[in-house]
Amino acid sequence: MNLFLIQVRSELKKLFARRRTYIGYGAFLILEVVILWVFHLDKPREEMGKILSDAGLEVDHYYSALTVTYWMIGFSMAMLGAIYLALVSGDIVAKESEDGNLRMVLARPISRLRVLTIKYVAVLIYTLTFVWFVGISGYLMSAIALGWDGGLFVWNYELKVFAFFPELSVGIGRLCLALLLLSLSMCTLSSIGFAFSCLKIKPAAATILALSVLFVDSVLQMLPFMAPYRENLLTYRMSNWVFALENNISWAKLAESYTALVGLDLTLFVLGWMAFRVRDIKT
Repeated sequence: MNLFLIQVRSELKKLFARRRTYIGYGAFLILEVVILWVFHLDKPREEMGKILSDAGLEVDHYYSALTVTYWMIGFSMAMLGAIYLALVSGDIVAKESEDGNLRMVLARPISRLRVLTIKYVAVLIYTLTFVWFVGISGYLMSAIALGWDGGLFVWNYELKVFAFFPELSVGIGRLCLALLLLSLSMCTLSSIGFAFSCLKIKPAAATILALSVLFVDSVLQMLPFMAPYRENLLTYRMSNWVFALENNISWAKLAESYTALVGLDLTLFVLGWMAFRVRDIKT
């Protein structure tokens, strides 16, 4: 186990030594600044104030750092975050295969399954840290701009979630739970990119294929005649982290969705390993 942890740490060092790994962090910092600037404009403030007033909520209390952080995450992570996670996960195996590094690695007495497991764990750790970085940095920047106090207001028309939490501590706790579930959701996208990265294709192709799966699923979800099957689509289950922000959490609904996502992650890893184990890399 100690040797495995050392190997994972080495893989993470190699991952974070690449400049492209940090593109997503920089992009989200810029995005957070832009969103905060937009929320300071008169028109967006009026629109948000109207929504809160129509709901019978105090505008000054719920136009807060917690509320802005939720809107930041909800609007940006599904699309913009997906791009950078697909970039890293699609690179993790395919890039080293393209550069010839895997030939040297597999020349040593180590199984291909162990190599893939180390890389997959590193991708999952990156995914978790990336999502939490976006959440924490978004809240800190929002708090500096809007103040540390205030409640949390949540509204998602598609998932029919409408909730509010007047106490700061409760709002932070719910937002942390939502971030945890969002991390698990984005691990599914990283698993798709990882599975494609195990194929004999270029890193860019693995990234594009992973994003294509996500975007095709999103398009299917928007089609009216797919409404009866909507709950079985990937992007719908990935968006179920929002249910952690309901006033009364439906744990059974969350357990069903995330059991399915974890099962899909494991299936994608096995499929990637099956494709990788028969590849001719050494010649």
